[in-house]
Amino acid sequence: MVKTLFLVLLTTALINNVVLSQFLGICPFVGVSRNIKTAAGMGGAVIFVITIASAVTNLLYTYVLERLNLTYLKTIAFIIVIAFLVQLVELFLKKASPALYKALGVYLPLITTNCAVLGVALTNVQSSNNFVTSVVAGFGTAVGFTIAIVIMAGVREKTENNDFPESFKGTPAVLLTACLMSIAFYGFNAFA
Repeated sequence: MVKTLFLVLLTTALINNVVLSQFLGICPFVGVSRNIKTAAGMGGAVIFVITIASAVTNLLYTYVLERLNLTYLKTIAFIIVIAFLVQLVELFLKKASPALYKALGVYLPLITTNCAVLGVALTNVQSSNNFVTSVVAGFGTAVGFTIAIVIMAGVREKTENNDFPESFKGTPAVLLTACLMSIAFYGFNAFA
């Protein structure tokens, strides 16, 4: 059981990285990856939201929606759970770390609509994962998101003052960097 959970964690974080192989959660990945501290803060928020959302949505689906034959409401129910969790994170950051709250700006409430968060919850129920596996898969996915966004922020900080052609500055450079990172993470498939 522990070996299986470790493989789930490793697979979701590196091999099937939500950003670099599934291309979910691109908006905050591109928008918040300008600074390592901000990226790490977003990663922490995403780890909290995805992990707790994975637990709550699994319980909600298993003990409420399936038993009442309301499985068709899973997407709406999951979005409500995710929105509630994001509001908790937003309130916490506003009080505990106003600088991070301001740095994340509009991207913090956008965690609610981050397709990576909803994607993990839906994947967990579609794969019929039990509670523990759902939580580990959610945590691993969020850690993978954090790894990707922090690496991207590090690269962007290092290359910020490089002499690029004008047409290559900004988004084109970011997307090319993301492409190269995807290729590098694809190498983890050799271990799968």
